[in-house]
Amino acid sequence: MTVDLEKYFARIGWEGESAPTAATLRSLHRAHILGIPFENLDVVTGSVPSLDVGELQAKLVDSSRGGYCFEHSSLFAAVLDELGFGVTRLTGRVRVGARAGEIRPRTHMVLAVQVPGESGRHLVDVGFGSIGGLLEPLPMIPGEAREAAGRTHRLVVEEADGPAPVWVLQARTGEAWEDQHAFTLDPVPAPDLTMSNWFVATYPRSPFRRFYLQRTRTADHVRLDGKTFTHTDAAGTTTARELESPEELVELLASEFGINPPPGVAAAF
Repeated sequence: MTVDLEKYFARIGWEGESAPTAATLRSLHRAHILGIPFENLDVVTGSVPSLDVGELQAKLVDSSRGGYCFEHSSLFAAVLDELGFGVTRLTGRVRVGARAGEIRPRTHMVLAVQVPGESGRHLVDVGFGSIGGLLEPLPMIPGEAREAAGRTHRLVVEEADGPAPVWVLQARTGEAWEDQHAFTLDPVPAPDLTMSNWFVATYPRSPFRRFYLQRTRTADHVRLDGKTFTHTDAAGTTTARELESPEELVELLASEFGINPPPGVAAAF
């Protein structure tokens, strides 16, 4: 099944030219992030999110829901495939919050995208659940910093222990660069994505077994981590508060994240 592009464009509020160009890729990437929230409500309520394109459309496009990285990137990859981009699906290791020397499993999905007629590829990442994530695709040129709406990123390549070089996405925080995630360019077939998705949703110590939602908006950013709701304004000022009831949770999902929650969310509070 293919994505209904007209419905998808309407969902993210996009009205651009659908030719497979770098400008199209940039504007679609930003519109997707602003248009569809990051959320893990299926996992919290006891189910494994589907990566079937038809079910992704029903959830992320046809309803007021979002998803986590495997869902976002799988849907966006299907859209780019249909538009004529060259898409390679990849997995990576999240480094935000990791201890020095800690090696985490490959629990993040990203895309390497080729624009027809152009050399090089772009890192596309519409499903990173962090304020340090990309707003626009990043050309895969080691060391070259790019700024988008106040966020600055670069890619560096580490010396590899194995045959595949390790690419690391970094975000600039003040004068420092902070690792976000690391990946290699080995294409990842659908069965491996299914396995990683299942692990993230079912592993007892997975961070997604608790509420974790975020939404990037044009002027601010909101996040729910467990029962802590955090708001960051355009100047970078952060305020936080603790949710106290299931009713407050359901109201917050609608008012701040634009989500009509599935059954069982209140009970999982």
